Amino acid sequence: MKTLSSPIKVLDATPVWLRRFTKLVASLTLFLIFAGAMVTSTGSGLSVPDWPTTYGTNMFTFPFSKWVGGIFFEHGHRLIAASVGFLTVVQAIWLQLREPKRFLRRLGWCSLGAVIAQGVLGGLTVIFLLPHAISVAHAGLAEIFLCLNVSIAFFASDMYRMLRGIEKGDAPVGPSMGLVALVYGQILVGALMRHLGAGLAIPDFPTSFGGVVPHFTTAAIAVNFAHRVGGVAVAAAIIAMFIRVRRFEASHPLRQFATLLLVTVLAQVTLGAYTVWSGKQPVITSLHVVTGALTLALSLLFALTARTVGWRVWRNQTGAFLASEVTA
Repeated sequence: MKTLSSPIKVLDATPVWLRRFTKLVASLTLFLIFAGAMVTSTGSGLSVPDWPTTYGTNMFTFPFSKWVGGIFFEHGHRLIAASVGFLTVVQAIWLQLREPKRFLRRLGWCSLGAVIAQGVLGGLTVIFLLPHAISVAHAGLAEIFLCLNVSIAFFASDMYRMLRGIEKGDAPVGPSMGLVALVYGQILVGALMRHLGAGLAIPDFPTSFGGVVPHFTTAAIAVNFAHRVGGVAVAAAIIAMFIRVRRFEASHPLRQFATLLLVTVLAQVTLGAYTVWSGKQPVITSLHVVTGALTLALSLLFALTARTVGWRVWRNQTGAFLASEVTA
């Protein structure tokens, strides 16, 4: 892994405690997704029937003695969401005051806007009694919120400054962004399956009703099978990406992220299988959901790394054209 001869600029370095704070917010966002998955997995979405209050009281003063059954998961999720929302406000303001990179300050405000919209969607799911469209939108926006916070942590990190000092080369910029889109699409299909209650529409795995392709007699079966096909596509894409970047040195960040992605997607497939075999046991199902979010986050980090250290396609084409002109 070669570095440029010129020193890396440190004038736009993010303050150390702000860097650490952005990592905390990104990590807690991932935990928030797990907490939300537990609400859905346990069927606790309407255990607290009012919003923004909790049984008519302030959510922060609701007595712990009443955290029983589904209330524990739903009310706990609300408190975690409120805490992450508060930290996102702090992050946006801190970035505005201390972050030298303008685009990163803007990302901070985008993250704040996303968490506000996410809170509103969460409230609407309760007010309108868990409509599928709003519930899926709530799940999809949660992943976008995660991506925003992961991006903020990446661009604020020392690793990003280090990557800017690496000599640019042939990194899979376009394919890596395509991988992010593929993983996000798969998560949306999974969210649709969960909120349609179609997780066990096909009750066996890896077969489908004993065969390869089931008879699509219901929409639930179609969505479930689409999620399985999407899982195969994501796994195949990550394996192909891992093979492609093996030409890089073992210490290269692209190689390291590709390895993490490979391990994560294998864990995700295993958890998906156990979700079916266990009859959608809540913890296993929620771990499957959060591992999917982790796969998305790692895919995004891989893509951002490739974008930082790789030439764009048009630069490759321009370089090849100039080289041919010189040779001629």
